[in-house]
Amino acid sequence: MKLALDIKEFTEDRLAAWLKDQGLEPYRAVQILRWIYLHQTDTFEEMTDLGKELRKLLSNHFTISRLAKAKIETSQDGSRKYLFRLEDGKHVESVLIPEKEHYTLCISSQVGCAQGCRFCLTAKGGFVRNLSKGEIVAQVRDIANHLDDAKRLTNIVLMGMGEPLANYRNVIEAVKTLTDSDTGLGFSSRKITISTAGLVPRLADLGRESTVNLAISLNATDNETRSMLMPINRKYPIETLLDACAEYPLLPRRRITFEYVLIKGVNDSRQDAERLAGLLRPIRAKINLIPFNAYEGCGFERPQEASIQTFRNILVQKNYTVIIRHSKGQDISAACGQLSGQYDA
Repeated sequence: MKLALDIKEFTEDRLAAWLKDQGLEPYRAVQILRWIYLHQTDTFEEMTDLGKELRKLLSNHFTISRLAKAKIETSQDGSRKYLFRLEDGKHVESVLIPEKEHYTLCISSQVGCAQGCRFCLTAKGGFVRNLSKGEIVAQVRDIANHLDDAKRLTNIVLMGMGEPLANYRNVIEAVKTLTDSDTGLGFSSRKITISTAGLVPRLADLGRESTVNLAISLNATDNETRSMLMPINRKYPIETLLDACAEYPLLPRRRITFEYVLIKGVNDSRQDAERLAGLLRPIRAKINLIPFNAYEGCGFERPQEASIQTFRNILVQKNYTVIIRHSKGQDISAACGQLSGQYDA
């Protein structure tokens, strides 16, 4: 017996083509997807503007699945970490972050990660598999459905487990569903950010296919240090990466965010700050400084607050917009670089 497909894996075009193959009106795809994303429907029987036979046909071929919530932890600062169990028994984590006026949701794109960044706990478990388009979208759809006020969820960041550009096609298709205001979840592309360790060949593709925000995980100002922290730098060194960033097509008033994890004695010197200012000069850039979030056995330390402020001040004096990201959710290992997807029963 053929297993039913999760209908969230289908784009509007693909679903319309499937309906046409069944001898049905392709426009029904719009109605179906609106029920799934705008109305958060869990069964085809609830789709009352569809005929009984069509609802039965859909039920026979598709499912509308929810991710299994294996564990939900709430931080003292209000952040919430969701551990989701996938259909094959693997796990991923998503983090809901309360801001002053809204929520930001950090979602995953892979089970594990192949990039091997030394400061990131996700890398310790290695790469398992890519998430499907439906699994990426489901993190947002299901958490929005879990909220008392879903309208407060306005910002999505693909900064969870995995390297989004290494799962490029599924991520792009997921973003299309997230931003589609007619048949998707209706998020503004200005409120969605994709963060990459620097898969240079995919940057041109992303710039051509999407208008979401781009964040680059840089974390060092010389190739020796960055290669030590981030093995991808051996393939795409700083110069190559920044050249691609300088050519990246940006909409008016948009900038590339450069994420810089500050690690004591590794990349937090005054000289590093000066070099960073020089490196980013040709690029429309803003900088997020992220003091290192420690975890057991990491071997790195967070800099002193004075060092963090000195680093920031040097960049501000060079006319950069700089934000120090004091990561939320540290008490539940939900902060930047702390996601593991490990399930402890």
